[in-house]
Amino acid sequence: MTHEVLNQSPPLTGTSAWRADPLLVQLAESYSEPIRRELDQLGRYVRSGEAQELARLANVETPKLRTHDRQGRRIDLVEYHPAYHALMRRSVSVGLHSSVWENNANESGKRHQVRAARFFMTAQLECGHLCPITMTSASLAALMGNPKLFREWAPRVTTRKYDQSQKPPVEKVGLTLGMGMTEKQGGTDVRANTTRAERAGSGFYRLTGHKWFMSAPMSDAFLMLAQANEGVSCFLVPRILGDGTENGLRFQRLKDKLGNRSNASSEVEFAGTIGEMVGEPGAGVKTIMDMVTLTRLDCAVANAGIMRAGLAEAVHHTRHRNAFGKPLFDQPLMQRVLADMALDVAGATALALRLARSFDEAANNPGEAAFARSMTPVVKYWVCKIAPALLYEAMECLGGNGYVEEAPLARYYREAPVNAIWEGAGNVMALDVLRVLRRAPQLFEDVLEGIGRDLGPAGKGTTGVLRAALQVASSDEGSARILTEQLAISAAAAELRRLGAGQIADAFVESRLAGQWRATYGMLDARHDARAILDTLYPELN
Repeated sequence: MTHEVLNQSPPLTGTSAWRADPLLVQLAESYSEPIRRELDQLGRYVRSGEAQELARLANVETPKLRTHDRQGRRIDLVEYHPAYHALMRRSVSVGLHSSVWENNANESGKRHQVRAARFFMTAQLECGHLCPITMTSASLAALMGNPKLFREWAPRVTTRKYDQSQKPPVEKVGLTLGMGMTEKQGGTDVRANTTRAERAGSGFYRLTGHKWFMSAPMSDAFLMLAQANEGVSCFLVPRILGDGTENGLRFQRLKDKLGNRSNASSEVEFAGTIGEMVGEPGAGVKTIMDMVTLTRLDCAVANAGIMRAGLAEAVHHTRHRNAFGKPLFDQPLMQRVLADMALDVAGATALALRLARSFDEAANNPGEAAFARSMTPVVKYWVCKIAPALLYEAMECLGGNGYVEEAPLARYYREAPVNAIWEGAGNVMALDVLRVLRRAPQLFEDVLEGIGRDLGPAGKGTTGVLRAALQVASSDEGSARILTEQLAISAAAAELRRLGAGQIADAFVESRLAGQWRATYGMLDARHDARAILDTLYPELN
């Protein structure tokens, strides 16, 4: 032996993603005791060595497309590693795909918040398998546009049983749903889609066309947009028909993506494929928007979770890695960098869970309804935008140890951009904010009133700036990103203040609302106790 392995940080396993996150624990204080126990159990699973290995394998042993069997018959199957199925089985068993549609007394009035807490921790483990989980949950919102289909499909979706078998939906014990919107020529502009839908009688349609980006292609059915005589309409398209025959979905290839490797994303063509209309004819985009709103919430929650996982790795490493005679964590500059990052993670976490709360309370509270409608694109924009840069900085804290694929940070870094791109990239989110501003400006007045109230003495100045930004954006479309970011940072600061986050809220407010524009982390000054911020948000567990 030439040397011992020294000065390397141990794996971040054997602890709990729940107990190690005081902010999440505080956000869940009002949850029932059974739910908090379940979250603790999930947190231990997320940090277990077994689960971490499943996450690694699911992203190394990536899905494979088999278009034909050995005799030359079309089969159009995607094969996944058992690790992927294990992750899916666990997430389905805790109801990530269905809990907001269930009547669970333990989650009364907090279904979206409880699910967001589960989703936040699961995202720290592995995000690729969460794509079909998100689509399944959100698709039920669109299916409510066809009560008959909702009655047929919802009971088999909400069984909390994962069934990977290739059978007709009626023969399975559990179902997952996907969606196919994007086409080569359309992208975000789904009204440019060319897929055609022709009446086939008895309420059915035959679809002919293609989808350029259809993820989770082994889902049991897909929500698709197609051009009917009345205009763009939404359809539910099973993959396997009731008699066991294929429904004509011909998968051309799987996308070779930067990240999100465990989740297959496909190109598909089809002719004469059977579907049933969801919602009103010609109202496909309107029908799909309830689903899109839910997926945007998940994008924000997932990226907040990925950031939490990445920074936890960085803090853990620096506590165990010595350089120049003492742990990296004790080096003043490293502390400033980590604490500055911790403020953004705290703000993103609080803001994402704040959005989930507005979903729960919207039906009975006009102010919360205003927050849900106007702030969903705001929250999705900011949380997803800051994640790649933060995760790169976390990776740099580990140096070469972070840059190699064996470290989870490489996977987190590759994963982060998909949530910014999926369901509307940055410009789409900012333009959606302007759309709300033009159609219902009063919604922002309600939001600003809440921000001002929660910020306390600093609220008046902040809301004044926001009103000025709203005024500018009403006539200057190019300023939409400025408005969106200002709204997001202000709302995050307000939520940290409402939670009583003390010095963490103070540092966030002073450095984000009152500070100069910054391009990198590590800009906190000595007024803020960097070590106290880190020890509060990232306690060292035994």
